Amino acid sequence: MGKVALITGITGQDGAYLTEFLIKKGYTVHGIKRRSSMFNTDRIDHLYQDPHVENRSLILHYGDLTDSLNLTRIIGEVQPDEIYNLAAMSHVKVSFDTPEYTANADGLGVLRILEAVRLLNLIPKTRIYQASTSELYGLVQEVPQRETTPFYPRSPYAVAKLYGYWITVNYREAYHMHASNGILFNHESPLRGETFVTRKVTRAVSRIVLGMQKKVYMGNLSSKRDWGHAKDYVRAMYAILQQDEPSDYVIATGITTTIRDFIRMAFDEIGVEIRFKGEGVDEVATLESIDEELFVKKVGNAYLENLKKRVGEDVVGVDPQYFRPTEVELLIGDATKARTRLGWEPEYSLAALIEDMMKNDIKLMKKESFLKEGGYKILNYFE
Repeated sequence: MGKVALITGITGQDGAYLTEFLIKKGYTVHGIKRRSSMFNTDRIDHLYQDPHVENRSLILHYGDLTDSLNLTRIIGEVQPDEIYNLAAMSHVKVSFDTPEYTANADGLGVLRILEAVRLLNLIPKTRIYQASTSELYGLVQEVPQRETTPFYPRSPYAVAKLYGYWITVNYREAYHMHASNGILFNHESPLRGETFVTRKVTRAVSRIVLGMQKKVYMGNLSSKRDWGHAKDYVRAMYAILQQDEPSDYVIATGITTTIRDFIRMAFDEIGVEIRFKGEGVDEVATLESIDEELFVKKVGNAYLENLKKRVGEDVVGVDPQYFRPTEVELLIGDATKARTRLGWEPEYSLAALIEDMMKNDIKLMKKESFLKEGGYKILNYFE
């Protein structure tokens, strides 16, 4: 019999990649998803199995981190060997608009899981992974950030995650639980939510070169982040729970890049050169030139002539509404502990990550373009 894992947030980016990873290792995976009036399982639909199939490797349950009775019932029924708590209200900017819900789900939700494991007498059996975040460091006190760097959260999301981090440590020490925090720095992929900055960029760049969008508006272009691929980071989650002793680990690439450079690299990936000029809210990026051979290879000849007509036009602007009330300017992680103890190394470079995301979004936006040409209404999402 293989191991049994329970994943909260299974319909998210990390949940989808982790589910696929664990199933390949012979796990039976149970996932918790929130009830919605529409299907929200796109990321795991390729793994879905009919409930009538015997010995399924993926089983879904309705639940929510804000419902302790529900969580306790599911954990009691599943009797998991490993719990990966990936669920969260994870959009930093939106957490300023929904601070109470963010605290309830991202902070108290962790407590509910830990307490359920304790009350169900599963401490000897169940290992717990808590998805912490580099946003804990906020107004950074040390560069790069490591496990011993003091925290200074700068958003309701980060403050809620701070409670989740310390309650995990507290239950580990008080009840001898195998409970660990993974302090994951920014990790992206083609499955990243459309409102997160990297996916907003790759979708917008794809739409711009396909003639579906004129310009993308961003917030603070000078913010620096340590970006890796989610596929690499779920390997680290798994490795953390395979250790004999629980502990907390920074998972990062150790390389930092500005949002401005990420945008430039996304355009470069398909042979389009842009140039930034101006400062602050007046900063814009202009389409400078096109490597026609590379563009045709990556995007297609059908879109080249229309884009050539746009050379010299602005394709990126700044909108103050995307600024955060308290900004996090710089994040860069030191994953020495993970490399040493877990043997973990990222396999994807930032360039490879952007290539993966751009390839996916060019294909996706072409599909929308074809639908639009066929007379179907296409909705625009710019947030």
